[in-house]
Amino acid sequence: MPYYSISSAIGLVLLVPISVVALNIISRLVHSRRERKGLPLPPGPTPIPLLGNALSVNIEEPWKTYTTWKAAHGECEVLYARLLDQEFVVLNSQSDAVELLEKRSQIYSDRPFIATSEPYGFRFIFAFQGYNDHWRLCRRIFHQTFRADTVLTFRPMQLRRARQMIVNIIDDPNRYASHYSTFASAVALSAVYGYEPNPRNDPMVHIVDRFIQAALPATTPERAILFKMFPFLWRIPDWVPGSSLKREAKTSCEWAVKTAETPYQYAQKRTVSPPRHPTLSMVSDHIARMQKYDEPYRSDYTSALKNASSTAVIGMCLFMHITSSTIRMFTLAMVQNPHVWKRAQAEIDVVLGMGRLPNFEDRPLLPYVEAVLRETQRWQPVIPLGVPHATSGSDIYKGFYIPKGMSCVCTMILSAMTRDEARYPNAEQFTPERFLTPAGTLTDDNPAEYSFGFGRRICPGRYTGDASVWSAIATMLAALEFTHATDAEGNDIMFEPKYANGLARHPEAFPCRISPRSHISKTSLERIFLTGG
Repeated sequence: MPYYSISSAIGLVLLVPISVVALNIISRLVHSRRERKGLPLPPGPTPIPLLGNALSVNIEEPWKTYTTWKAAHGECEVLYARLLDQEFVVLNSQSDAVELLEKRSQIYSDRPFIATSEPYGFRFIFAFQGYNDHWRLCRRIFHQTFRADTVLTFRPMQLRRARQMIVNIIDDPNRYASHYSTFASAVALSAVYGYEPNPRNDPMVHIVDRFIQAALPATTPERAILFKMFPFLWRIPDWVPGSSLKREAKTSCEWAVKTAETPYQYAQKRTVSPPRHPTLSMVSDHIARMQKYDEPYRSDYTSALKNASSTAVIGMCLFMHITSSTIRMFTLAMVQNPHVWKRAQAEIDVVLGMGRLPNFEDRPLLPYVEAVLRETQRWQPVIPLGVPHATSGSDIYKGFYIPKGMSCVCTMILSAMTRDEARYPNAEQFTPERFLTPAGTLTDDNPAEYSFGFGRRICPGRYTGDASVWSAIATMLAALEFTHATDAEGNDIMFEPKYANGLARHPEAFPCRISPRSHISKTSLERIFLTGG
């Protein structure tokens, strides 16, 4: 068949669904105009017919586009945009996020439809599901394990894992990124399933990591919008350009099933034949708890527990992916700012001496270490947009009409907050001192107040995540030094950081030298482990 015939055939095949999409967009816009009854939408960039603002968005780094829009509209705090038929409200201030996502949470607690979530294996993760009874049950199960008081039982495990990470780094410093991921996944698997991974090359950690790597790039709304509008793309022949996405989705889904089933089966077996010294975990606790329930509630509870545990390990590993990304950001900042880790080590040595490593009781006594953590979260936030909310009903805010079904994208983390020169002078610089008073105590400004989300959709694993990041950073500062890698002549290898983007963001591998402090060795760490110091 001649080439032009193939092209013509493809064009005819595409014409029908594209026409349907165009009619849907027009119908939605007409309906929205009628429903507004003269009320204006929030200001925003001028859309073009049908496509809206889709051609204006940087798909790789959409927050940069939203920041540009904010500046172009007189620093407006609430913006409106449209990508094909999906309408967005972009929030640029913490006060607006609190007002809408928390005080009006009955309207703003839904999730937008993300067309890639189910094909890529996220269908069992309740964090991506709509606001309904099943979501509430999953959330309650999750909250019972990860609320502020119960997560205290995980702290010894988190410290142990952080210290094992230091041993791994000393053994093989060039694979620092892998050690960070192992630490993050180990904390999640232990907390959710009572599974104690091997320090290196653990098969369960490998399963989780493969799923996270396969799925995360496809889960942002900006990437998914094309497949929402043109679902037939999932069914195009393998020889058509773009069909590789189908193969990627299939691979991701296969790893998702393994991630959901393998650790849950492990936890079930331990419940039937418990070890001599059982490890407290979310799944074991709830399997024991639901035995007192009658059918059919027990069946519903089992389904919810499986979804909640899958969400927990994926969500926590997603959050632990965020944890490992934060540790990468921290490492980058330390390499570029050696005076910071030297000052932190001076504080640690004064408070702890040099014979032990930090524990959680030391946290209030180490304000500069805490300031380093806060500045790491502010300097390069690893979730610059957060997971978007969606409106379950229409609303009026500041005289603007916000339609039902609209996505709310919170970009305040990167634009209006972390780069606000009035709040953070010289915002591009890594300056922990900005979180300290002249007396050396911590200020009331804490990025954790906005980095974990808002309202009913706030991250339920935030207490565990915060403790993991602190244990890792405090232990690394106490035990390691961070410098530039050097070339054959002994000169520092300078580099421009590059970032991998998706739902979470982290710096790609960069040349550096991570080495133990003069008084730290594997032998000294083993002694610390034995004495519990």
